Amino acid sequence: MTMRSPDAIREPSLPRMASGLQTWALLGALALLGGCSTFGGGSGSSETGKASYYGDRHHGQRTASGERFDQNALTAAHRTLPFGTRVRVTNLNNERSVVLRINDRGPFVRGRVIDVSRAAAVRLDMLRAGVVPVRVEALD
Repeated sequence: MTMRSPDAIREPSLPRMASGLQTWALLGALALLGGCSTFGGGSGSSETGKASYYGDRHHGQRTASGERFDQNALTAAHRTLPFGTRVRVTNLNNERSVVLRINDRGPFVRGRVIDVSRAAAVRLDMLRAGVVPVRVEALD
């Protein structure tokens, strides 16, 4: 017969159920983070979604990159691409495309992947619609 010392130190252990919940919570968080990553970051990466444009109201205001927004320039706002990245944006309704430079952050509306300048919206023929489905391809 073995005797246990009353002073023996036991390692704390989580109850089985709590340990299982932690595992599921971790897996859920990883899945959520994986779903947020839409761009691989390199040349040739692409994503699809909706584009909107901004113009008059923001003209002359500072962008997130520090430069002043020019509605007549071929620029765009994207949530994650580095400033200066060139992207090809294609209107999926009519296949018109334009190459833009990322100089701002946004859009901040769910479901939208890019905000383009008014000049880009003219070239994409999206002024009347305001919001159109697009494909965004990183060029560099």
